[in-house]
Order: sequence, then structure tokens, then C-alpha cells
Amino acid sequence: MRIDLLTLFPEMCEAVMSESIIGRARRKGAVQICCHQIRDYAYDRHKRVDDSPFGGGMGMLLKAEPIALCMETVIQHLGFKPHTVFLSPEGKTLTQQRVCELSNLNGLMLLCGHYEGVDERVLETYVDEEVSIGDYVVTGGELPALVLVDAVCRMVPGVLADDECFQMESHYGSLLEYPQYTRPAVWRGHETPQVLLSGDHEKVKRWRRQQSLEMTYRKRPELLRSADLTSEERNEIGRWDHEIQSHKG
Repeated sequence: MRIDLLTLFPEMCEAVMSESIIGRARRKGAVQICCHQIRDYAYDRHKRVDDSPFGGGMGMLLKAEPIALCMETVIQHLGFKPHTVFLSPEGKTLTQQRVCELSNLNGLMLLCGHYEGVDERVLETYVDEEVSIGDYVVTGGELPALVLVDAVCRMVPGVLADDECFQMESHYGSLLEYPQYTRPAVWRGHETPQVLLSGDHEKVKRWRRQQSLEMTYRKRPELLRSADLTSEERNEIGRWDHEIQSHKG
């Protein structure tokens, strides 16, 4: 998979994406990520990429032409237009399901906004989708883009040492991950659940599934609406709901 980031701060993005899992995946060729400096496509001698908005208002907007030239250069190099995403608080909130869908694409082009935003004509002409990482505001689109890159790359075959790892993590399959423990078995009087020390893999598997179900019910019950549950699990959730209502009554 190839991902192209259009940004005013490529060094910042490279610093993050050169480390840990993403850095290793890039070095072994599992993913290809390229950062492009939007300022390189500014056409005046000062390399200016922003200007004041028509109609007045606070702040500055990223101009259309440098972004368009940068995108067109990427498209020409690739020979096709990758799915283009603008990181924006106005976009749909990123979900694990959408991450899985994006990871199946051949390419992604991510536009990182800055200042007060981007000339709307760029979005209308080139952008396929706007994505938000939450209902809050950050300084620019770089941090949201890095979140998206990390989440998507983890789903690409060959990125994780064990491709089954991500299937056990929180939000994959709409359930939160089960609690985890490591040595020592007893820490400051707190014991590890005995089932995890039993060596019985089937019991461990059932315990983890039950814990995931309970944690999701307590912390993020709305996720259960889209979870792949057995009829027994749905009946158990019904009993929990009934018990809660009984206590309220």
C-alpha cells in the first residue's frame, strides 16, 4: 500500500513514521509512505501558501493552487488518482470499520490542513472524503493524519509480526480488548486471574471473550449494537440489562 501525505510539516510526520511498527514496515517494504511539502508548489518567490479569506474573518486559509499542483504531481507520478482524504473536524468520525475499508485500497492521499482551513474549491475538486478523529480542534491536520496512517497501516498484511494480532485488539470486531497481565503473578497483593495461569488454552480463550464482552458492556455499550455476538451472548446482555433495571426499580 502507498500513502501520500500533503503537509507543511513533512519533517514532523517523518519523525513519527520512521519509528516503531510503521518505521519497520516501511523499511521492509510492507507499506510505502511519502511526505510532500506543499510549500514546494507555491509559485511566488516567498513560497507563500496562505492568504486572507474573502469576506473577511479571522486567520488565514491555505491557497488552492499550491495544493492542487502538489496533488496533480502525485497523481501524475502514480498514474492514477488515489482515494483522497482531507483531515477535518467537519468530517465523519474515524471508526475501526472505516480503517479496515481504507486499508484495502491501493493508495491514499491525505491532505493536512492548517491555519483556518483550505480553500473550498480544492475540496470540491480533489477530495473524496473528509475524516475527523474526534469532536475537538487541534492545530493542524498532521496529528490526525498520523493517527489515520498508524491505524490503516496496522491492518495491511505484513505490517504486524502476527497478522492475527490486530483481530484481538480493542474495537476490532466492535468489542473492547480483554484485560492483560504479565509477570509477576502477584503484584503488591494483586493476583493474576488463575485461568490465565492454568495452561488451558480453551478456558483462556473463553475467559478473554467473556471479559471483552463485559468490558464493552460497562465502558462502551453502544459498540455492542454492531458486534458479532452469539445468541447466548445476546441473551446474557439481556440479563445484565434486566438486572440493572431491577436495581433501579
